[in-house]
Amino acid sequence: MAGAGEARGSGCADAVSVVMAAARLVIGMSVRALAEVDDSLSLPQLRTLVALRECGPVKLAGLAEVLGVNASTALRAVARLEEAGLADRRTNPESRREVVLTLTEQGSSLVDRVLDQRRLAMEKVVADVPAAARAGLVEGLRALLAAAGGQSTAIPGAAEEFRGGLG
Repeated sequence: MAGAGEARGSGCADAVSVVMAAARLVIGMSVRALAEVDDSLSLPQLRTLVALRECGPVKLAGLAEVLGVNASTALRAVARLEEAGLADRRTNPESRREVVLTLTEQGSSLVDRVLDQRRLAMEKVVADVPAAARAGLVEGLRALLAAAGGQSTAIPGAAEEFRGGLG
């Protein structure tokens, strides 16, 4: 495996610049998709909803870990989503001191609509990439995701559509 210095000398800086630009593109698409579906929610709130959907019923500590925040921050986020009817908090029947968090049907529907909107926007952009370059794009992104391993997202199951061809 090449060291960091060797990688930088072999075009790594250009690759990093392009990946950063692509990340900004995807974030922008996410923001626009969210605004088109529900302009009252923020991107961090959408991230919390997606985490709840991906994790299924989850304890507060588990959600906080997935989001990379402390429990009180996660609880405040869920409280706002609960007020909007998008998330639900219930006492864990197995331990009354614990709270179990879930996504409501309304929350799940919202996540689906936002992700569908983002996918449509991404499909339009990808369709404009010449076919010959598209194959290289797929190969390069799969290599990037493989190199990132678990760093690509803290949410279990997220980005599985890209990892499908790995392994």
